[in-house]
Amino acid sequence: MKRVAAAVASVILVAVLTGASATPVPPTSTAAPQLPAGPVAEDPTDSVRAAEYWLDQYGVREAWKTTRGAGQKIAIIDTGIGRGPTEFSGAVIGGVDVSGVGSSDGRTPVGAVDANHGSWVASLAAARGTGNGRGMIGVAPEAELLSISVGFGATTSKPFTEQIAEAMKWAVDNGATVINLSLTTNTLDWDRSWDEAFEYAFDKNVVVVVAAGNRGSGTDRVGAPATIPGVLAVGGVDPSGAASNSASTQGITIGLSAPSERLIGVSADGSLVQWNGTSGAAPIVAGIAALVRAAHPELDADNVLNRLIQTAKPAAGASTKPDKLYGYGLVDAAGAVSSSPVATVSENPLGSLTEWIRLYRRADAQPAPEPSASPVTIPPLPPVQSAPQASSPLLPSRDSVLYGSLPLGAATLAAIMIALGVTAAARRSRQARTSREPSRIINEESLPS
Repeated sequence: MKRVAAAVASVILVAVLTGASATPVPPTSTAAPQLPAGPVAEDPTDSVRAAEYWLDQYGVREAWKTTRGAGQKIAIIDTGIGRGPTEFSGAVIGGVDVSGVGSSDGRTPVGAVDANHGSWVASLAAARGTGNGRGMIGVAPEAELLSISVGFGATTSKPFTEQIAEAMKWAVDNGATVINLSLTTNTLDWDRSWDEAFEYAFDKNVVVVVAAGNRGSGTDRVGAPATIPGVLAVGGVDPSGAASNSASTQGITIGLSAPSERLIGVSADGSLVQWNGTSGAAPIVAGIAALVRAAHPELDADNVLNRLIQTAKPAAGASTKPDKLYGYGLVDAAGAVSSSPVATVSENPLGSLTEWIRLYRRADAQPAPEPSASPVTIPPLPPVQSAPQASSPLLPSRDSVLYGSLPLGAATLAAIMIALGVTAAARRSRQARTSREPSRIINEESLPS
């Protein structure tokens, strides 16, 4: 079933569960298990294990010959991991609610629509089966889980950005070595509070894995937190290894790709569903990251990420490396866990959040400028003239007389003088004409007839 999350604060938050169809998985067979040789007991007749195609296609079973993730803690920042399912028995060792509406241990699913999402995600990362080699098993079945419940949309009035920042810090402080965030905000930018929260995780040597988003839920390009430098953003592919049309998206920040279609998930009530989305691809990679940390305890988070991307298998449809659909390729658990040498790095190969903050948040330049050796002498300012005394607005001031009344009076006087001159000239002209006209009449009358 299509999952659409509601608006959160000033952005639209989408829990990345595109095409998460709650298709019930048939119950497992009750026949006597035939346990094959290998590091993990498995019943070949179990339909659930058979449906987990990624265990073989992505080298997970091969990696189990080396490690199953013991000693690692994966924090699932989501809607909460259900208490009931057998698959989580002994796996969830702690948790917290940051939404304000869940239980204090983070085990009460939050949300009317997406309540099962956190359980689905957790089961892909570290479910432990139901016993006797049966039931759903996660990629790192011996890793431990931290359940941190958050609320999407109208589930809670607490700002979502605040919840995530609080959840990140709690996860780090409680020993998480890998953090999984199967969610997106559908916006490239992120709240400033996330700067500190994600930097805190990176500084404390934690691998952060996030979902890229799904076209089916309206995510045409990756959004935060998948745009934050230093996180491992995971795109999705179908069972054939081709980029998923609906259960993935595109973006230059995608680091790896993993299965996002025909996934299995354990619901909070213990039922199984088939679902799609990079919400599922991310915990598969988070589980593999836990395997790498267990197999190579000498590696810091930067080198764990580097090993994951350097050992990835090339994607047939990729045109560049990294590619906007596949990143560096398809995750390979066996290759990442193996002892094959990979050159070490001194910084996060997926970018530096600290440098991004320095460039785009206009942080103070480092190192800070040193003060000058001697003080600079500044000459004193000239004394301030006393302010003019206030006067009545009805009386003329010096400026109004000087620049207003006098020029106006002079102009008026000049106009009067000109007018008088013109009038006098006109009067003399008329008088002259009057004195000449009678003489002509007299002369005319004196002429002989």
